[in-house]
Formats: sequence, C-alpha cells, structure tokens
Amino acid sequence: MKPLCLIHANCQGEPLAKLFAAHPGFSRNFEVAHALNYTRQPVPPALLRRCGLFLYQRLGAEWGELSSEALLSQLPAGCPSLCLPNLFFLDYWPFWSSNTTFAYSDYFLDELLSRGLSDREIMHLYLHTDPARYYDLDAIMENSRRREAEKEKHWDIKLSHTVREMCRHALAFHTVNHPGRSLCLTMAEAVLERLGYPPLPAPVREAFPDPFGEFTMPIHPRIATRLGLTFLPEAPLFPVYGRDMGIEEYVGCYLACKRLKETDFIGFLRLWAVLGGEKAPAGDGRPGP
Repeated sequence: MKPLCLIHANCQGEPLAKLFAAHPGFSRNFEVAHALNYTRQPVPPALLRRCGLFLYQRLGAEWGELSSEALLSQLPAGCPSLCLPNLFFLDYWPFWSSNTTFAYSDYFLDELLSRGLSDREIMHLYLHTDPARYYDLDAIMENSRRREAEKEKHWDIKLSHTVREMCRHALAFHTVNHPGRSLCLTMAEAVLERLGYPPLPAPVREAFPDPFGEFTMPIHPRIATRLGLTFLPEAPLFPVYGRDMGIEEYVGCYLACKRLKETDFIGFLRLWAVLGGEKAPAGDGRPGP
C-alpha cells in the first residue's frame, strides 16, 4: 500500500487532489485523499498514521481536534507537511458579505433594498452611480489585502504576489474563495516544485477543466473599470449555473429572490438558468432595468 498524501483543506483542496493524482511521479509515490475542513469532516487517527505527506490549510486552536496543531501532532515521526494557501479575494466583489446565510450576499444591494426602493430605482443606483459615493472602496480592498498578508505569514506556499499580478489580466477567481483554472494550476505546481517534483505534464494541464467554472459571480462594471480589468469586454456575460448572464439580469434575480424572502439563492439561480430567463419570478418586478 502506498503512503497517503492527505490534503486537509476547503474546496480549494479538491482540484489539487485531482492534479496530484494525475501527476505520474506524485501518483506513483502517494495515494491522494482530500478531507474537507470547513464541514468538520472527521479525520480518523488511523488515516493520519498512514500519512506520508500532510498538506493543510491552517486552522487555529478554536477548531479543537481538527485544528492544524492537533492533526500535526498525530502524524508519523518524520512525516513532511506543508501549509497551503487559503485563498480569498475581495477585489472583484468588495460588497460581498459573509454575515448572512444568503449565498453571494451583497450589502450594497441589501442597503438599497432596505430603503424601500423599487427594482428600477435600485438597478439605477447600483449600476449607474459611482459606488465610491457610498463606500470607501480603497479602504475595503486594503483591509482585505492586509488580512490576507497576515494569513500568508503561516503559508509555505506564497501566492499573494501571483494573485496581484494575475487578477488584472485574467479571471483569477470565480467567487471570493473559488480560484480560477490558471490559479489552481499555479498552486499545484508551486507545491510540486517545493516537494521536488517536475511540473505537471502538458497533457495533464491541457485536460484539466476549470473546477469552479460553473458559476462566476458577476463583477460590478464600476469595479471592473476601477481595477482596470483588461480581460472583460464592454458588456460581459458571466456563467451562472448553465446560463450566461449579464450584471443587470443577475441583479434582477438577486432582488426577486430577496423580495420572495427565499434564502437559497443558489437554488434560485439554478432554476432561473433552467427556465432560460423566459418566466419572470414572482416579486417586485422582472429582472432587468
């Protein structure tokens, strides 16, 4: 039985596991397994005792028996380990909020909804006025970058500079924590290089599908202009669970879902994609301006 390479990470660990399993040298030396950390998936001690390599995103003491310190203490003597990046990128979506159970929550839209405005009024204010009138965008982005820099101090694989270089000229992320295909490949090859392996073979790179390409959270046009995103056309469409969607249609879906008091926005978007946008959801108005 081959030694185990255990990847203890969030969803970003899944593409790494697939790429390592497809690497001839790596897969010859290791069986690869991925344990989801954010779902608190149990990691049995017997699994840790099989480890010949442990790759992990750092979890603090508040995670108890799943904390990185607790798991590292159970590895076999001499088992190598690397702390992976836990990538998070707010620049494309500075209005994203984690303080809600509503997926892809946008606090700018929520604030406009709270004022009792119509969909048409919200659409105009959100898309056609400068959001810098309402929010300090530089401070929002700088605070996020500072938090990422603090996290990176613990990582054995440093990628913040790569993200900064990539994000203006290519889609670096699909959502705040779903990296794009190029960044996933970059992360995998950085780990392989650190471990002394050659790069991924060209056929493996070419056959690697975008692991998170099903949904790209639409980017606000004023944010795209502010960041100088050269990869976006004038009126971009974004993949939304099988349907290419512009920012106005997406915002309309967001407003309709909120007015229906639904909390499963992902399910709502999937249904809208199936319907093909032909049937307007019940609410204050049809998605659109």
